[in-house]
Amino acid sequence: MNLQTSFIPAYSNEITILMTTPITPKNQKSLLPWSRIIVWIFVSLGCCVVAASIGSVSIHPMETIMITLSKFPFINVDKTWEDSSYTILWEIRFPRILLALLVGASLSVAGATYQGLFRNPLADPYFIGVASGASLGATLVFLTNVPTVIGNFNVLPIAAFIGGTGAVAIAYKISSTSSNTKLATLILAGIAIGSFTTAVTSILMIRTEPDLRPLLSWIMGGFIGAKWADSMFLLPYLIPSFLLVCIYSRILNTIQLDEEYAESLGVNTERTKKVLIIVSTILTAAAVSFSGLIGFVGLVAPHVVRIIWGGDYRSLIPTAALVGGSFLVLSDLIARTVVSPGELPVGIITALFGAPFFIFLLVKNRSKIY
Repeated sequence: MNLQTSFIPAYSNEITILMTTPITPKNQKSLLPWSRIIVWIFVSLGCCVVAASIGSVSIHPMETIMITLSKFPFINVDKTWEDSSYTILWEIRFPRILLALLVGASLSVAGATYQGLFRNPLADPYFIGVASGASLGATLVFLTNVPTVIGNFNVLPIAAFIGGTGAVAIAYKISSTSSNTKLATLILAGIAIGSFTTAVTSILMIRTEPDLRPLLSWIMGGFIGAKWADSMFLLPYLIPSFLLVCIYSRILNTIQLDEEYAESLGVNTERTKKVLIIVSTILTAAAVSFSGLIGFVGLVAPHVVRIIWGGDYRSLIPTAALVGGSFLVLSDLIARTVVSPGELPVGIITALFGAPFFIFLLVKNRSKIY
């Protein structure tokens, strides 16, 4: 049956595939993975409660829960906590935890999408130049006379976002022809653009006099000074992008078999590449603009889900978002408490804990990754 009929709108082919692909007993089991997702929602909430309760000032977990519930409408909670506990949670820890959760989810969804699209287990959110482009944008703000704040706007996240998306846009332009986008060429172009922007960043760092510690701290990632406004800025990028990737999840399953096979089913693979590359780049650039370069989250979380629960992208995408968000929340908790009253960059923690655990999973499950 040819799905590419004249009465189907331009962007409905993929939706048609979602509705017409037959469900076999093998994939029926994973069609509605609600139990797994619900369990991980509660695990994520538990991680957030633990992270909010532990710090230089300890707060009882039940007190944390009561303060949280007091902010919900139609829920009456008797005040039994001190004002200082409320201030610590609501003004310092909650904004930081929420931002870590959203950044972890964004990087994990982007990483899973790149791994599926490129059919490459080494793909991560920084695969085609986002990280190096964002670093260059941030470096220009840190090491030049560009003001950090203009009016009510923080220039640093904007510069990092423009740098990350700009690097990928150039790589995509290089790899695209009038009728096709070569993914192998896109990878190579991304590597080339990344090397060039990294070289420019290094030149700027060598030839400037200011203290490099703020820039190095940003490059290694962290959530110091996180505000509610940061999460509110990230949500408009995360929610639509997450929904789009979920819509394309069954098409990602089809692409894993073969691109030509997907086209024979009526999938517009060129449009799919374009949509998923744009969505994943926006997710990564938005996350990096507020957190800095946090490695390993977008690489590890999708693989953990794939090894334990399988590679069905319909369930892998939401589960990886929850796993990555929880992992980053706990990593940030360790980063801000292990050398208290000081603080480590969270990227160091994600690498120290993520790399050995990932190696253990790879050795134990060599044949289950793809």
